[in-house]
Amino acid sequence: MNLSSTIKSIQDIMRKDDGVDGDAQRLGQLTWMLFLKVFDQREEEWEDDNKKYKSPLPEGFRWRNWAAYKPGSDGKKAPQKAPTEIIGFVNNELFPTLKELDANASAQHKVIRSVFEDANNYMKSGTQLLAVIEKLEEAINFHDFKTRANLGDVYEQLLNDLRGAGNAGEFYTPRAITQFMADRVNPNLTQRETVMDPACGTGGFLTAAIDHFRNQLSTKSSAADKAAIERLIRGIEKKQLPHLLCTTNMLLHGIDVPSQIEHKNTLGIGWNEWSAHDKVDCVITNPPFGGYEDDGVGSDYPADLRTRETADMFMALIVKKLLKENGRAAVVLPDGFLFGDGIKATLKKLLLRDCKLHTIVRLPKGVFAPYTTIKTNLLFFTKGATADDGNEHFHTDTIWYYEHPYPPGYKSYSKTKPIRFEEFKPEQDWWGVEANDFADRVENEFAWKVDFKTKREQAEAAAQPHWDRAEQLNNEASTLENRVRDLRESIKGVSNAQQRRPVEDEIDTLRTQAEGLRLQARDAQAAGDRLYWPIYNLDLKNPNAPEEESHDPDVLLDKYKTLLGQIEETENRLKSELAAALAHHFTTEEAEQ
Repeated sequence: MNLSSTIKSIQDIMRKDDGVDGDAQRLGQLTWMLFLKVFDQREEEWEDDNKKYKSPLPEGFRWRNWAAYKPGSDGKKAPQKAPTEIIGFVNNELFPTLKELDANASAQHKVIRSVFEDANNYMKSGTQLLAVIEKLEEAINFHDFKTRANLGDVYEQLLNDLRGAGNAGEFYTPRAITQFMADRVNPNLTQRETVMDPACGTGGFLTAAIDHFRNQLSTKSSAADKAAIERLIRGIEKKQLPHLLCTTNMLLHGIDVPSQIEHKNTLGIGWNEWSAHDKVDCVITNPPFGGYEDDGVGSDYPADLRTRETADMFMALIVKKLLKENGRAAVVLPDGFLFGDGIKATLKKLLLRDCKLHTIVRLPKGVFAPYTTIKTNLLFFTKGATADDGNEHFHTDTIWYYEHPYPPGYKSYSKTKPIRFEEFKPEQDWWGVEANDFADRVENEFAWKVDFKTKREQAEAAAQPHWDRAEQLNNEASTLENRVRDLRESIKGVSNAQQRRPVEDEIDTLRTQAEGLRLQARDAQAAGDRLYWPIYNLDLKNPNAPEEESHDPDVLLDKYKTLLGQIEETENRLKSELAAALAHHFTTEEAEQ
């Protein structure tokens, strides 16, 4: 039985248990058991390498000493605990002990405690729990590297179930995407570049970064190089199940103490709690989009960046708090971010000003099927140096776009026909290097560039007179409002109505004039904004693509109506020109007679 089938059969066993209610609880149950089994098998490896190795788990709570099936006198494997005692043991001994492990004792203690702080045992039937353990024992041997490699398929299945359990926003990022993004960001092991995913889910981007680092190892690499990889990986995950899966995934990928996978809400960390120490060289992430944070989360963000939309909050953090100077990032974002205005436009201005947004890879629909059909994009950018002269300096001059096509014969991706890493070979060949500002890139039917610097300068030049006018009008209004304050001050304590009336009349006149000026200023500001802010619509179509031929009847009917209109317009123009020519001819003839 393959791994995926095993997981399915385990979930079928759990469905018979009265204590487990729904997919979310089944997954919670499975993941903590999966973690303990994997941790025990990794401990076997550590014990082989180091005879003095001491487990952070008390002996009686190691998987091998309570869960693993052991051969009896007849040679047949049997459970160590009876069905009548195992539930009591798990609820009253195992969980209380693991939840209260001393997190300060070691990094391993801290990892196990964080994994179990929100975990629960939902199963009530000892018989069913032992049946689940037996399945795990039979089918899952993580000493087998093939099993480890196949775990990605299990995660995909688990995440699909998570989606069914109502956990919106939990997308399994296809391995082709995580691999391509890690490949292009290219974290360097020799330079000890740190990699962070602030919304790491089950760890897809982090495992891609680990593989990318390991590919840089050679026979000449030192033990320090191999050991460094563990310290260079950082992840934060808000939800308990993905965090547990990520921690397990790290163990499977040779990260012995995944203490840098933190279980907390990245967006719940105060804006000013982030320090320079938290900054990293590389951020690779697919932040949850379409979700909203609870009231209060992000309330201390700068006023112009304050929002509850999760992807927008992550972008603000990445640009301002997470990337070092010259740090590189790759982020998955939906089309809505590219064309959005308001806070999204402000964010894009921040991104293009503080960073060099050099590449947007536009993905076709279906890449994230079945989780969402929303079209997504991969944004690649580098943090610029901060200028200290008080002026605005934009680091983005040119934005390159690459429209990723479907493979020949595909009309969409699906679970059975996912996107493959090999499809990104054209992008890799075209990419070039940032050191020479991607001078080797050329436009083709999929790639084009936008001169953002010229667009920005033209928009600013067109908008500036309106903004200057708005400033002038506001200054005039302020002068009048100051005069109103002075007049009001001058009649303080004056009770005579006749003496007060002329001053009050002047106050009313000045206030009306000031309000009128404020309205005119708002109109002038809005006129300038209408000319300036559209440059931050990054949802730009490929100008080099051949026009698509549609066979949709509604589209064809619209085209036909448009064509009829154009024909009628041409006929009317011909009639007018003919009438004018004939009128001129008759006028000439009459003049001659």
